[in-house]
Amino acid sequence: MLALLVNCASVIVGSLLGLLIGKRVSEGFKNAVFSSCGLMAAIMGLGMALESSNFMILLVSLILGGTLGHILNIEDGIMKLGNSLEKALGRSKSEEEESRFAKGFMAASILFCSGAMSVVGSIQAGSMGNGSTILFKSIMDGFASIAFASVYGIGVMFSSLFIFVYQGFFTLTASWIGPLLGDAGLAALAAEGGVLLVMIGIGLLKIKDFKASNFLPSLIFAPIIANLVERFF
Repeated sequence: MLALLVNCASVIVGSLLGLLIGKRVSEGFKNAVFSSCGLMAAIMGLGMALESSNFMILLVSLILGGTLGHILNIEDGIMKLGNSLEKALGRSKSEEEESRFAKGFMAASILFCSGAMSVVGSIQAGSMGNGSTILFKSIMDGFASIAFASVYGIGVMFSSLFIFVYQGFFTLTASWIGPLLGDAGLAALAAEGGVLLVMIGIGLLKIKDFKASNFLPSLIFAPIIANLVERFF
């Protein structure tokens, strides 16, 4: 759990630095950071997705997950959660600021938790006591938090709560969830996470605003379908 706490702390510290920087730099610099983060997220996500040996699994998982997410309206649920956190802090001043807080919370949470290192690293830490992957991820998340907080504000800091719950789940259940997913399931989970990263990157680049949160259930469908394919086909 130490590696997980370090990861959460890196996001908090990075966000605080981003808030300080955000008040002193020009809009041109913020736009440059925003575009750079979007581009890198898209490139990293594409690389992860291209490692998949079966794109049909990714497609079917994406369709099923997106449909379920739309029915459950996950995106709006996360936005409401972000707005509730904003109001709890007594910081809400306008609908625009509420949206900015919620979007920062949502985008950072997905970015920090959809990658392969998030799941695989947590399983390594929980099952083998090896937290090196999560500690390395902490460094990257910390720097990314600086950039995101300079654009989105304090909402990015609260993504550390999502990291704690999400990665904490995999850390605590690593002894049985790793063998349960198997190599095929973990690979599919990582590749599908890459697709979500591409969505986030495209959104940050202002090319198209995907409701990426609605596709989170695809992270559940991907390993299940991958294991079924491996077993029966």
